Amino acid sequence: MLKEIAASLLFFTRFPFYKLKCFNIPSQYFKQVINYWPLAGWLTGGVMALTLGLTSMILPYSVAIILAIASRVLITGALHEDGLSDFMDGLGGGSTRTRVLEIMKDSHIGTYGVLTHVIYFILLFSCLYSVDTDMAMAMIFISDPLAKLVASHINKVLPYARTQETSKAKVVYDKMNWKTALLVYPLGLFPFMFIIPYQSWWIILFPIAIFVLIVALLKKRIQGYTGDSCGAMFLLCELSVYLGILITINNQL
Repeated sequence: MLKEIAASLLFFTRFPFYKLKCFNIPSQYFKQVINYWPLAGWLTGGVMALTLGLTSMILPYSVAIILAIASRVLITGALHEDGLSDFMDGLGGGSTRTRVLEIMKDSHIGTYGVLTHVIYFILLFSCLYSVDTDMAMAMIFISDPLAKLVASHINKVLPYARTQETSKAKVVYDKMNWKTALLVYPLGLFPFMFIIPYQSWWIILFPIAIFVLIVALLKKRIQGYTGDSCGAMFLLCELSVYLGILITINNQL
């Protein structure tokens, strides 16, 4: 289990873990990285929330939010953002399954990807700017692990749309076993259940709804999932949690 966790941290972040001997992980352990995604969410969400909290003490709040967003983009190497743009370019520009997969694999960003990024980052910034610093930090730390937990189920309901040889990461994810579930479910749910009052736990329906919609879309268009769709799934599920929290806050005022 420790090697699978190490592989997940190596895959989903750009921290120099590879310099440590204990992180010299054989390639077969990377088949489990998606199953330990919520654990990486504690790290990326924690860094983003901490960056917001610290920079907001010395800089205008709007600047602090931008730096917080930038911190996660840097530590993930824009892995998920790249997936979101490729996902939208593929579905927006491809008329056949083969063409959609070709566009998704193309490293160039198209019109759909650019527009999606503009809209996504405006919404992300606006959601965080709509609340005070403490609430924004809580939203970040809640949403990152939770959205990754929800998104990690994509390989449980869809087959991989490519072969291992034609995938970008050269790996096909294995499905989660019960031992892994005992660890990652609490990791994904704990911040949400600890910080959000139980009366508002219905917010979890937002990322679940996004998950169901994207799965249905992928099943119809490419009959499976890709690495790009995993990144897109996470970002959109996370954004839906932000929106759900804001809806709850606004209806309580």
